Amino acid sequence: MFDFSNQRVIVTGGTRGIGAGIAQAFLQAGATVIAIYSSNDAAAGEFKKKNEQYAASLDIQKYDVSSSQEVKNFFRYLDEKYPSLEVLVNNSGIRKDAVAALMQDEEWAKVLDVNLTGTFYMSREIIPRFMSGRFGRIINISSLGGDIGFQGQANYAASKAGQLALTKSLSKEIAKKGITVNCVSPGFIDTELISDLPEEQKKEYLKMIPLKRFGKVEEVAHAVLFLASREASYITGTTITVAGGL
Repeated sequence: MFDFSNQRVIVTGGTRGIGAGIAQAFLQAGATVIAIYSSNDAAAGEFKKKNEQYAASLDIQKYDVSSSQEVKNFFRYLDEKYPSLEVLVNNSGIRKDAVAALMQDEEWAKVLDVNLTGTFYMSREIIPRFMSGRFGRIINISSLGGDIGFQGQANYAASKAGQLALTKSLSKEIAKKGITVNCVSPGFIDTELISDLPEEQKKEYLKMIPLKRFGKVEEVAHAVLFLASREASYITGTTITVAGGL
């Protein structure tokens, strides 16, 4: 539906799960995609192999978005290689579930560092680059957990709620420069992020969803492409929920 030819799109956490689906959708729409991953070399290699037909338009890079210095290094690399950047999709996310009373410091800090601080670091670096072209799209992949919370996920829910608040603030700061900032908030999407849940818990979640199924990665990607498009130029500071009515 959309044409992203001659546009450069960054997708963090872009080689597996929802991120891979988003990256692939942009490739199919003609974009040059820079997909970031942090540790899973096997998944990155599999993603590259799966998208061999887009080899000329796919740039896979290994960086830790929770490290301010690594993010700065990444953008220096981009400045040297690409004439401009048009879209940033902040998708990197991890879970380290535990009930709050038993949650370890590292489990709290790491989830906040990757999910929320990583979103801030990436956005902070790209905003001046968007400003120079008076155009840009930031799409933050949040979660319905940031709205309603789930037991055992205080860290994850807090990080995702923080993304929603960050989106609202950033959208007001940079709107006059032609830059929009929005969220896509998936519910339960059929990826490896929920594959490790116990079967009984999955069944309980399905009962909560009016459409009675988990979502597809492609359904999240479609919402992201819309918000990244020029057709969505009057939408900023808002959230599209892709959750089957949950």
